[in-house]
Amino acid sequence: MDAFLVSTGIVALAEMGDKTQLLALILAARFRQPWPIVVGIFVATVANHALAGAVGAWVNTVLGPDVLRWVLGVSFIAMAIWMLIPDKVDDDDTPAKPRFGVFGTTVVAFFLAEMGDKTQVATVMLAAQYHAYYWVIAGTTLGMMLANAPVVWLGERMTRLVPLRVVHIVSALIFLGLGVWALIGRF
Repeated sequence: MDAFLVSTGIVALAEMGDKTQLLALILAARFRQPWPIVVGIFVATVANHALAGAVGAWVNTVLGPDVLRWVLGVSFIAMAIWMLIPDKVDDDDTPAKPRFGVFGTTVVAFFLAEMGDKTQVATVMLAAQYHAYYWVIAGTTLGMMLANAPVVWLGERMTRLVPLRVVHIVSALIFLGLGVWALIGRF
């Protein structure tokens, strides 16, 4: 259960202000069809994080526990720094007339946007740390949905409540704490 809860929290934090969250906002504003967008985000996330989790499980078999602890700690600290560099998505990233419909466009756009993204890297790290592949994938997917579904439904109103810079700083501090915690052997 730890793998699920930690994965959910870490990915929800990593997703704040991320390019895929901005993509969710752009898709919602452009297509104004929240359900196909949310379902598309879910499908793309499951597929992308399942692949990332498989890579993480493989890494776990290659690296010893001490090396893995250091990689995890340094990776979390790198994520803290990365959180302070906000992502940007151009409006040109989504077509005006979706070739594959709203759902298909969302699946393809989200899957591709997640490649090499913070949340994909976090999924690899979490799957390497925990020996609970399915719980990690379920947690990271839930974290993505918790961060993106409200954006699709509520859009810009959310960004007026809490400045995005504050969210980035708080998330960076949490990742820094997790990195230090992993390095001292408590994670």
